[in-house]
Amino acid sequence: MHRAAASESLQILDARVPAADKEGGDLPLTMTIKNEADSADVLLRVRCPVANFSERHIVDRGEGAPAMRSISNIPVPAKGTLELKRDGYHVMLLQLRQALTPGETFKCAIVFQKAGTIETEVLVQK
Repeated sequence: MHRAAASESLQILDARVPAADKEGGDLPLTMTIKNEADSADVLLRVRCPVANFSERHIVDRGEGAPAMRSISNIPVPAKGTLELKRDGYHVMLLQLRQALTPGETFKCAIVFQKAGTIETEVLVQK
């Protein structure tokens, strides 16, 4: 299923989360961000009605086991595509307010420094 949301030069494709059988947990929100603008942008925050909070994360691969680290923003390259995924940059939805069933969708507001707020449909996967 191909789901997209767009501003004039920035598109969000295939936003998705895994299913959750109960409220209270944390889930990774993954997506692909395509920036056709001549200048870079920055993902500042994500607001989703299914979670109390969200954090931007990077997976730190320093010495020892990989670890998630909270970061203030996620850079989006000019004329490029950035895939937010579990083992790289991603957004964590924290303290889920409800269970999430495979196949259902919900909307999130993805806020960028230059592109502004983009309403995005998120698919719950198995």
